[in-house]
Amino acid sequence: MKSIKQISITAKDLSRAKKFYQETLGLQYLFPAGVMEFFQCGGIRILLGGPGSGHDHTSMIYFDVDDITAKYAELKLKGVEFKGDPFMVAKLPHCEVWLAEFRDSEDNPMGLMSEVPLK
Repeated sequence: MKSIKQISITAKDLSRAKKFYQETLGLQYLFPAGVMEFFQCGGIRILLGGPGSGHDHTSMIYFDVDDITAKYAELKLKGVEFKGDPFMVAKLPHCEVWLAEFRDSEDNPMGLMSEVPLK
């Protein structure tokens, strides 16, 4: 396996979810397909499956960000409710790994992740 190509996420309200992913998170909208909406985030495609799509599971996506503090503040201003402030989860030889957890408009768990180089 080379990388993740696509992640499927359940959407209870497809219209609300599309708005959240497109306008709040700022992901690139690709196309609709029946009761599904598709977005691009870097090299990964995200499938939002609405009611009747057969996608009745949940997933967790970690979005890689350069500046977790800035993205956290930006999304808070847009109404995103975080589980708490960004926090360090690991200190590796070359960086610190930071997370900030939240839920999308459909109550799916999400996270911001940043690898901060050591000085």
